[in-house]
Amino acid sequence: MALDYRKCAEEIVANIGGAGNVVSAAHCATRLRLVIADNAKVNKAVLENIDGVKGMFESNGQLQLIIGTGTVNKVYDEFLAVTGLTAASKADVKAAAAAKDPLWRRILKVPGDVFVPILPAIVASGLMMGLVEAIPKFWPAFGQSDWFSFLDLVANTAFALLPVLVAISSARVFGGNIFLGAVIGLMMVHPALINAWTVGNYAAGEIPTWHLFFFNVQQVGYQGHVIPVILAVLLMSTIEKWLHKKVPEMIDLFVTPLCTVLITAFVTFTIIGPVFSLLENWVLAGAKWLASSLPGAVVMGAIYPWTVVMGLHHMYNVIEAGMIAQTGLNTWMPIASAANFAQFGACLAVALKVRNQKTKSVALPASLSASLGITEPAIFGVNFRFMKPFLCGMAGGAVGSLFGALFGLGAPVYGVTGIPAIPAVNNVPLYLVELLISAGVAAGLTWFIWKEDAPAAAAPTEAAKSEAKAPEAKIEVPTNTVISCSAGEIKAPVAGKVIPYTEIPDQTFAAGVLGEGVGIWPEAEVVVAPYDGEISSVAESKHAIGITGAEDMELLIHIGVDTVAMNGDGFEVLVAEGDQVKAGQPLVKFSKEKIKAAGHPDVVVTLLTNSDDYENVTIHQ
Repeated sequence: MALDYRKCAEEIVANIGGAGNVVSAAHCATRLRLVIADNAKVNKAVLENIDGVKGMFESNGQLQLIIGTGTVNKVYDEFLAVTGLTAASKADVKAAAAAKDPLWRRILKVPGDVFVPILPAIVASGLMMGLVEAIPKFWPAFGQSDWFSFLDLVANTAFALLPVLVAISSARVFGGNIFLGAVIGLMMVHPALINAWTVGNYAAGEIPTWHLFFFNVQQVGYQGHVIPVILAVLLMSTIEKWLHKKVPEMIDLFVTPLCTVLITAFVTFTIIGPVFSLLENWVLAGAKWLASSLPGAVVMGAIYPWTVVMGLHHMYNVIEAGMIAQTGLNTWMPIASAANFAQFGACLAVALKVRNQKTKSVALPASLSASLGITEPAIFGVNFRFMKPFLCGMAGGAVGSLFGALFGLGAPVYGVTGIPAIPAVNNVPLYLVELLISAGVAAGLTWFIWKEDAPAAAAPTEAAKSEAKAPEAKIEVPTNTVISCSAGEIKAPVAGKVIPYTEIPDQTFAAGVLGEGVGIWPEAEVVVAPYDGEISSVAESKHAIGITGAEDMELLIHIGVDTVAMNGDGFEVLVAEGDQVKAGQPLVKFSKEKIKAAGHPDVVVTLLTNSDDYENVTIHQ
């Protein structure tokens, strides 16, 4: 019997809290994607049993209903008719889901979104700058050589033209044309303007000025500035999108870019630039006070890891870039280094003290990663999970930051902390002392304060006694790629025999309605993260987990078939929704024996649920 598309749409609307509870709706090749205002009004139990709905899950703030290829578009049309909504794209739905975040989080998220893509260029330039400036201290003749001049040019390029990189990245974040964004960035550092770093050499009245209407605009560039550039590109993107909607198509090609650039340029040089450059200078003055004052350094060294937990630490890039632009020295970096190296010390203490081999196998590599400035594995995989090591790390960060502020440590770079920053700091011996203090305090406190939880005292079964005689197996982290696409590669989440999704013993999975992927008959009983990403969903019954990765890859890892009926028995989730995870980090423990005893196949289903968004999706066996 053919599906009644209208009835299906009406039943969906009735069980998601009505039309008024829908913020935005779109569809892909197989799924209806909804952003819901109040999730408490959604009747999930009924939704899954509606005729035409083959399944549902939540990911990235979206309620996704599996309808199927060739059917979802027809149900979607009826859904729009029932609700009165207008059609939206998948990008619109993602934006609507993100808009549900608190305003403060959305604002603080912007610097991270802008800076993360350009960090490789900044880090490379910063490390080279530190090396180039360090060599003449030991070899004075090198400072007069052509090689020094050449390498100095290469090292300084990213910083000299930072507004261009920021403008291009900002345009991508705000949905504007990246080439128009580049024009705005180039305009703000145009060679016809006085370089912002040399304007101090001009006497009062010598700086050339434009007289535009009632504005007197000094012809000074914005080298080293960040906030004015981001806001200028935000304005540009807003104007461009508005004009695209209003200007007739036949003249849109030349009218929209012309008006966008002209209006943005005028507002930038007359209002945004002067006003927000001043505000940015105030922010930098406050940041420099925090970094140099002993109380401020202590506080920031302690709370820095909390900003990592909240995903807000990328906002410091704005402060660090401004410090380098104004003084050439980033005094915020020692605070970040102390905080990060303290988490390394705490995690290393756990690795050395713990007897549980699974915890040890996670803690040791995570601590080494933290020593290089990548603290997420240590924080989320170990320290924050046990909490006391995390708090001990905060104490170590506070003491180390105090030392750094006391001796005025800093570096002409940003984006690097811990060991990689050693070549760039202004005083290597004292910086090494700071790292040792931070890690030493954190490790010492962790060693004496944190205690490993004792195993449960229940009488062991004969099987448990037999298992106890053998050492606990080390978690095996697979290295084989099982899915690849234009967005990147996805490793196997568990070791075992890989089969294509079409051979998974479940009609919904095998039909591809949840996306393309693989099934893995597991040899181990721990699922690990197949790439770096964020936990987007954790099933209440613990049998399934969603991970968002690079370029919004949405991966579903479903342990077993029909295991939702087990209500969590045999499953132990090691992460929570919203956690940042690293490739190889343990996510879920499960019992193959219990799954089979319940009568379910134990195949680990691994699907790229938005595979239709990417090109060249390839399944590897």
